[in-house]
Parts: sequence; structure tokens; C-alpha cells
Amino acid sequence: MSTPWLRIGTRGSPLALAQAHETRRRLALAHGLPEEQVEIVIIKTSGDLIQDRPLSEVGGKGLFTRELDLAQLEGSIDLAVHSAKDLPTLLPEGIVVAGYLPREDVRDAFIGGAAKTLDDLPQGARVGSASLRRQAMIRRLRPDLQVELLRGNVQTRLKKVESGEFAATLLALAGLKRLGLADKATSILPLETFPPACGQGAIALTARVDDSQLLANLASIIDAATGHALAAERAFLTLLDGSCRTPIAGHATISGNILSFYGLVLRPDGSAIFDARVSGPVEQARELGEAAAKDILARAPVDFLSF
Repeated sequence: MSTPWLRIGTRGSPLALAQAHETRRRLALAHGLPEEQVEIVIIKTSGDLIQDRPLSEVGGKGLFTRELDLAQLEGSIDLAVHSAKDLPTLLPEGIVVAGYLPREDVRDAFIGGAAKTLDDLPQGARVGSASLRRQAMIRRLRPDLQVELLRGNVQTRLKKVESGEFAATLLALAGLKRLGLADKATSILPLETFPPACGQGAIALTARVDDSQLLANLASIIDAATGHALAAERAFLTLLDGSCRTPIAGHATISGNILSFYGLVLRPDGSAIFDARVSGPVEQARELGEAAAKDILARAPVDFLSF
């Protein structure tokens, strides 16, 4: 077998593979290559192996990236593909976010058995989620529900609802679309009441900081608008909490040269929130995200954030 033009590292879940294949298609098309010349390398991560506990108890988001980072630094892969919302705000020395593919729908999808919406769930129904953000927002909107941990890939979570083990769950609409499973959503949660995780719907590409050839090759598939939005969202997240211990939402939109950002922090039980809105030139994306975080930090009690 001939040496591949590029080696893409990815987790092995169906969604991770769908994202890696999308990246490969875009790269091959942009450079006039057959897709077979771009190799996809599956790497099992610690986050895939630990399914019975919240990520916040066992190391946070880095559990989904650590082995991929190591493979990049060792040179066994060139490029790593991540769900941007799973990417830690602090990357290992030598690794850089090269950019993002065009963003998908950022909204959350409600998947219910008999219930079509969150409001339709019966009193005390059991709802599963692995996201502290989703858990807190569900509790804020429906404090009567039993909100419990539900880990696993998309298909696993869907089966838990189909079997009746859980009355409902929430998943990123972007992931369902990429898997061809958008029809599984019984309703879509509005951004006004259910803002997304920072980075939701975006595919992040990481590379070695000194791999100038790869960074040049990726330029043709990188989406500038998504990059600006994620710069604001990740800056917001960095100042508030770089791991998975605090329920945080953040979403930036761009119109012309103006970036508008909305950020939200909740108590885990949903009993209190602090939010902020800022807008300004896209060139100041990072500063805008930081400004929103500083606004919340200035108003929130010292014990509000779970560091």
C-alpha cells in the first residue's frame, strides 16, 4: 500500500467517524485527490472507556483528546478531528487548533418516547443526559423531573429511550444530522430558552504547531466565520471554567462584520443563572467572549462557579 498523503486521527464512535469522513471528503475534493489517499486512523480514548461516571469526576474533556494529542505529538497521525465542544480550552504544548469546518445547526434536540416536547413529559419522568449544561437547564425548566446520568454514543442513548429505560434525552441536532438520524428528534429546543454548549455543532481540526505544510493544506477547508464564533465562545469558556464542572452555555453569531455573543452560567440544580450579551467587530471575537465572562464574574457570588 502506498504511503497516505495524510493521516487523520479520530475516536471510533459513529459520530466521530462521520466527522472524520466529512473532513476527508472536503480535503480530498479541495486538493484533487482520491479519498483513499487520506487515511483515517481510529484511536480509542479514555473517555470512550469510562462510561459509568460523569466526565467531571474523572478528568474532564481531556479524556476525549489525550490519546489523540499523544498520537499527533509522536507523529503517528498528522491531523486530529474533534467535536469542538469536547475540545479542552487549554491544549498541550505543540498542538494548535488549525481551524473549523463550516458549522452545523447548534440547537439541542429533544428525543422523547411518548412525549413530543420537554413540557409534555409527565411529572417525575426520568430524563437522561451526560451534559451538566443540559441537566441544569432541564431542572430549571422542569424541576419535577428525575434527571440522571446517561453516557454512551448517540445510538446507545437513543436505544435507552426506545426501550423505555429513560422517558427522554437531549442530543445535539448537529450530531443527529451528521448521522442521518435527524428524524429521531421529536422536537427542537429553541435557542432563547436552551442555548447550546460552547462549540456545539462545529468540527475542530488540530495539528502540530510546527507542521506548516499541513496548516497550509487545511486553509482551503477552514471556515472563517466559524473560527470567529468559536474564538469568542472558547474565550468565554476559558475564563469561567476550562473543564466540565460548571453548567455553561455560549453562542456567537455573525452578521456582516458584527459578532453577537450570548453566554450563560447556571447552578447545577438550575436554581439560579447569570448571563451576558455583548457585540462588536468580528476581529475582537476573543475580547468579546472574555468581556462577557468578566461581566458574569463581576456579578456572580464567589461560590457560584464550581472550580
